[in-house]
Amino acid sequence: MSNINIRVSTINDAETIIRFQNEMAMETEKKTLNEELIKPGVKSVLTSGNKGFYLVAEVDKSIVGSLLITYEWSDWRNAWYWWIQSVYVEKNWRRKGVYSLLHNEVISRCKKSKESCGVRLYVDKENKIAQKVYRELGMFENNYLLYETNF
Repeated sequence: MSNINIRVSTINDAETIIRFQNEMAMETEKKTLNEELIKPGVKSVLTSGNKGFYLVAEVDKSIVGSLLITYEWSDWRNAWYWWIQSVYVEKNWRRKGVYSLLHNEVISRCKKSKESCGVRLYVDKENKIAQKVYRELGMFENNYLLYETNF
């Protein structure tokens, strides 16, 4: 694991992150993403400064994993929750500590921010492997169910 570097992504990482998102959508939901949406969506995060940020894991200048951090304001806590989203690790790098390093970097950055109160994520109910990983990293299932309306 010592040769894995974690860093904040740049616009130069856009094509890799877009590829990861496409691979994740196909792998997890058998969906093909709309290129007219995913490309500017990823690039918007990378260039806006206020939508969140991606962390990437790289080995020898090659990105092997990434995740997205977005924010949710909590009026109850007068602080931000950081949401982990869009997690992807290349298949041949899974179970080698890549996600753990990304996760620990998120926790470290969130704690240092002084304006944050915690880290959240959502996971597919059937993804038992990911759920086990999240529990092993100290996360717990809360009492909330996720509902949504899509447009």
